[in-house]
Amino acid sequence: GPLHSRAAKAPSPCPKAPGHGPLGVSFLPLVQDDSSLSSQIRCMLNIWGVILYLRLPWITAQAGIVLTWVIILLSVTVTTITGLSISAISTNGKVKSGGTYFLISRSLGPELGGSIGLIFAFANAVAVAMHTVGFAETVRDLLQEYGSPIVDPTNDIRIIGVVTVTVLLAISLAGMEWESKAQVLFFLVIMVSFANYFVGTLIPPSQEKASKGFFSYRGDIFAQNLVPDWRGVDGSFFGMFSIFFPSATGILAGANISGDLKDPAVAIPKGTLMAIFWTTFSYLAISATIGSCVVRDASGGLNDTVVPGSSDCEGLACGYGWNFTECSQKRNCHYGLINYYQSMSMVSGFAPLITAGIFGATLSSALACLVSAAKVFQCLCEDQLYPLIGFFGKGYGKNNEPVRGYLLSYVIAVAFILIAELNTIAPIISNFFLCSYALINFSCFHASITNSPGWRPSFHYYNKWVALFGAVISVVIMFLLTWWAALIAIAVVIFLLLYVLYKKPEVNWGSSVQAGSYNLALSYSVGLNEVEEHIKNYRPQCLVLTGPPNFRPALVDFVGTFTRNLSLMICGHVIIVKLRLISSGHTKWLNKRKIKAFYSDVIAEDLRSGVQILIQKIQRQQSNTVSQRRQVGDGAAGQAGFDGLLTPVMHLLFWQGLTLLIPYLLGRKKRWNKCKIRVFVGGQINRMDEERKAIISLLSKFRLGFHEVHVLPDINQKPRPEHTKRFEDMIAPFRLNDGFKDEATVNEMRRDCPWKISDEEINRNKMKSLRQVRLNEVLLDFSRDAALIVITLPIGRKGKCPSSLYMAWLETLSQDLRPPVILTRGNQENVLTFYCQ
Repeated sequence: GPLHSRAAKAPSPCPKAPGHGPLGVSFLPLVQDDSSLSSQIRCMLNIWGVILYLRLPWITAQAGIVLTWVIILLSVTVTTITGLSISAISTNGKVKSGGTYFLISRSLGPELGGSIGLIFAFANAVAVAMHTVGFAETVRDLLQEYGSPIVDPTNDIRIIGVVTVTVLLAISLAGMEWESKAQVLFFLVIMVSFANYFVGTLIPPSQEKASKGFFSYRGDIFAQNLVPDWRGVDGSFFGMFSIFFPSATGILAGANISGDLKDPAVAIPKGTLMAIFWTTFSYLAISATIGSCVVRDASGGLNDTVVPGSSDCEGLACGYGWNFTECSQKRNCHYGLINYYQSMSMVSGFAPLITAGIFGATLSSALACLVSAAKVFQCLCEDQLYPLIGFFGKGYGKNNEPVRGYLLSYVIAVAFILIAELNTIAPIISNFFLCSYALINFSCFHASITNSPGWRPSFHYYNKWVALFGAVISVVIMFLLTWWAALIAIAVVIFLLLYVLYKKPEVNWGSSVQAGSYNLALSYSVGLNEVEEHIKNYRPQCLVLTGPPNFRPALVDFVGTFTRNLSLMICGHVIIVKLRLISSGHTKWLNKRKIKAFYSDVIAEDLRSGVQILIQKIQRQQSNTVSQRRQVGDGAAGQAGFDGLLTPVMHLLFWQGLTLLIPYLLGRKKRWNKCKIRVFVGGQINRMDEERKAIISLLSKFRLGFHEVHVLPDINQKPRPEHTKRFEDMIAPFRLNDGFKDEATVNEMRRDCPWKISDEEINRNKMKSLRQVRLNEVLLDFSRDAALIVITLPIGRKGKCPSSLYMAWLETLSQDLRPPVILTRGNQENVLTFYCQ
């Protein structure tokens, strides 16, 4: 059956997102657009970095191809789960600029967003140092190759690194208008370097390359390199993992340019996940190919040849005419997969192209990390979540450039560049990024378990338990890498989180932590007044006039269907006697049926005054919370922004916010989750397609999952004569029929019967009366077999619409309808939002 609603006017929706379907991930475009491609390229550039070119061959030699693949896939498991979580977060409302910190803080609240923001910004600043050191290491090796060192190997890296990061700082301060185009150039350079490498593996080796351990594809080399050969202080599985993991941490690069993407809600999920897929494929391919071509140890001496089969030669190279026995036994070989970091350059068809790829990957990643760190610092400082860091939030120029943030990131980067050892910096970054990913996944899990209606990501390919698994495995790996560093990181995160919870900064973005507090408040009936109101935290909180709850169990059960474990329900009882009844039995009845609700009774002279007292009592108890969302009558009503109707295969005609939300909440329960919701909207026959597309676009932004939308061009036509006459017969006993009576008689009749309807009032409300009759016809046509109908109450204005006429409207709306009917009317405040903030 259909879900009806009656909102002729709807608030202006967000600008349309091209390709955005009605609701849910099933409506995401199947073909990538320019926006998602931009996000994908940005992520890939940050994933393809210094580790790929300078450490992956060495890790393959240490761990062997099999365990290297395990390391790669384990890293990808963590990043993929995090990618799914960030995709869900980025589609939970309209995305603005601000990157990962903005997405998380505005979607899930300042508590989680603030801690993630600081950790993530610091991790990016350290990542600047890692990529810069990788660049400096390559330049240092080139200088040594041509016999032109500056000082010594370690200090050369420091000097080159500091100079390089200073140049990057100057570029950042000068402006980044060209940066996006430069990223495309870097991407092309890296693609060419990959092609150059794979072509090089197929070319028969020269004497020089053979002396350095390259023999092209050989089955016995592949077999030997399948298993590990641990060497040095880092020679262990988790030692290699800690060095490799930073190569997989560029997955948030797309989210960090959210403000520059045409449709970030589509681009970020597609771009991130596609980048993870292709970069994973490239890492696996390079590990397997280079492990099939290069032996672990080689001297590099052109004279170290031997006759194949010689008895004094050991190792696979002997069979290819090379004797690397001496340096292999002494472990002082300068070449080979486990000794020479530039093995990809050596294998490639043209080494300078690999060098160009290293330069492109390291410099683009370093520049991107520098910009990301500065902008996250600035955004975090502007929000004033933490003390003593506001100084770095000041922006300069027309683009509000974070100059102070750049300088702070520069100082952090220089401090880590001075370490001058890539294998030392990489594990540090691994710890920070693992901590960030754990927080992101936990944030997604926390938002899911709070069951807040505000958490409605249109990306549905995520799971709260998978997100929790991602958070747990990230923490476990942190401890396996460096347990003391993991303890420090966790302590810092807990401190940052508790600080924001304690200080309660004056920001209101909607928070999953607040939503969690809300659930606790339902259990312990405390803390509701401390949770600041926000649309995304809205739940229909119902005052249900049940009398004794066990007198109307069906009503209690139905309202409990969409309030249980989510929202507040108060069972109200007006006692029209002088003796107060004991309420403990009613509370026990509610608890026995596992209905989360409160019982509240009042003593009054009559029902009307009792209801007024009850509403005022609840207003005092719940302050703004319940007063803004109250329900009056022997049924359920609440706050909303438009007019609406609902039915349970569910139909919606002229809908409003509350009428949209109630079916969504009902559909989350097992007994209703197979019901389909259809939306029926009145429109003009010559604009049916345009109006239908506009409604679909608006509904898609609310992410509520409606089945279909229909436009009814005849909604405003006159009802059938027999139905009109039926309405007139209904109100006939309540008419004054004052047209031919004198004024004194009319005044006396009004004084004795204020609820009667004058001829003038009938004429003034004629169009509205006919509209209720017509809506009843629509409901009978489309919702006769529905499981449930929710109808928005017509607006009744005091002094302009007599109570008897208003009740006749309600009777007409629901006349002859077999399904149960809910009548609702909101107070013109929003209960749904499609914005992050």
